[in-house]
Amino acid sequence: MNLKIGVGILVVISALAAVLVVIPGYSPKEPETVQATRPNVIFIFSDDHAYQAISAYGSKLAKTPNIDRIAKEGAILYNNVVTNSICGPSRATLLTGKYSHLNGYKVNERKFEINQPVFPEELQKNGYQTAWIGKMHLGSLPHGFNYLNVLPGQGHYYGPTFINSNGDTTRYPGYVTNVVTKLSLDWLNQRDASKPFFLVVGHKATHREWLPDLQDLGAYDKVNFPLPATFYDNYEGREAAKNQDMTIDKTMRLKEDLKVHADYEKSGIYNRFSPAEKKAFYDYYENKISKEFDEKKLSGKALAEWKFQRYLKDYLATANSLDRNIGELLDYLDKSGLAKNTVVIYASDQGFYLGEHGWFDKRFIYEQSLKTPFVIRYPGVIKPGTQVSQLVSNIDWAPTVLNLTGTAIPKEIQGESFLPLLTGKKVAWRKDAYYHYYEYPQPHHVYPHIGLRGEQYKLVRFYGPKDYWELFDLKRDPQELRNLYGVKGYEAITADLKARLKDQIRKYKDDEALKIVESGI
Repeated sequence: MNLKIGVGILVVISALAAVLVVIPGYSPKEPETVQATRPNVIFIFSDDHAYQAISAYGSKLAKTPNIDRIAKEGAILYNNVVTNSICGPSRATLLTGKYSHLNGYKVNERKFEINQPVFPEELQKNGYQTAWIGKMHLGSLPHGFNYLNVLPGQGHYYGPTFINSNGDTTRYPGYVTNVVTKLSLDWLNQRDASKPFFLVVGHKATHREWLPDLQDLGAYDKVNFPLPATFYDNYEGREAAKNQDMTIDKTMRLKEDLKVHADYEKSGIYNRFSPAEKKAFYDYYENKISKEFDEKKLSGKALAEWKFQRYLKDYLATANSLDRNIGELLDYLDKSGLAKNTVVIYASDQGFYLGEHGWFDKRFIYEQSLKTPFVIRYPGVIKPGTQVSQLVSNIDWAPTVLNLTGTAIPKEIQGESFLPLLTGKKVAWRKDAYYHYYEYPQPHHVYPHIGLRGEQYKLVRFYGPKDYWELFDLKRDPQELRNLYGVKGYEAITADLKARLKDQIRKYKDDEALKIVESGI
């Protein structure tokens, strides 16, 4: 056979194969792979970034053009939920594809068990270089990474310290979001270019205490944010919601959170600032914001609403740098030629309250903390503008990355790949998502609870200090204000949801939860 003809035939066959794997309805016997060349994967993972603060999700006030770009050029998930709405456990779920009760990381500030399997190990077996740079917040350095350079614990916004794979620590000048991006780009430039890579870019933003980059100070000062409709929620019929400690009114601190008369000399936070950084903060927060606060002499509702405005201004100003740095990373992929064969994912570890129910923070199974943003781009595979409305869980993130890279998915992973949803296939998919939150009483006094989030209804069982149920109709009551549990006419719906909850508990092998829901209460 003529060599040129033979090569031409091989090229055609390869092209046809690449097309077949993305045709809706095509079901290869092996785990689905989407193209012959193994893609690189960059997973950008932020902290406490609410979907309500992203314009791709409908926010009219936030500016997130680069996150929006990923969604526009790929897919956006509208019902991506977490299994346990708190930072460290969410990261443990990403790494293991398992619920907290199986990976052992139920509450924050513990040490992740490094001798358990994590999905990046499977990527390594498939020839991938793996790295995690930035915030990890697991109290240990997990296996499965060729390179680690992460923030110890929560890390700092200014003058952050990093710890690498060898246990060596280095303090870097500047703003943490910019530093994480620089370190990520350095690694990308120094990696072995003959191998595909998986990189987690872990950002501290937008975690409390919401310290913006200098260039973003006052970015939203001319905006007057509308109060959420539930800001003055009276929590009727919802005892856990009533007895929490996470309100903007009572819990949010003027000095530490909102920088009103902050201690620039003794605070460990500001001692990490350079003189120029400290001066910029002092000029803005002391000479402007604190002066304004003193002049207003606020109390009652006026004070609560002033705190809300300041909270959102700082929170969204902090998010500005996050989005800007995502744009810098996307530009690098374009200029380096990596964009065409690199999957880019942006997600947060969980949702967050931006004044809904009068709150900040997360933890509850209610929508604003249960749902987290997730957008993904893969040129040539995920059609631009794809919208996914099905219930996807963060236990599904690991198997989906493995699936995208043509890597075998271990049987012990509890999640499922949602690659078929991203490529437009009609497949049977979950109708219910299971949830279990543990951390009590500190730091926000949220009762532990178990729950089921369905397409229309949500059933919740609080336990521990208080044992009771909640039921919400998400279509008729999307703000989750009316507890329907025990209301006449909902007996059959309640019984059905309880049966489905038990099915989920058994499916995911949560023996502790099964005992709780079978207690008869």
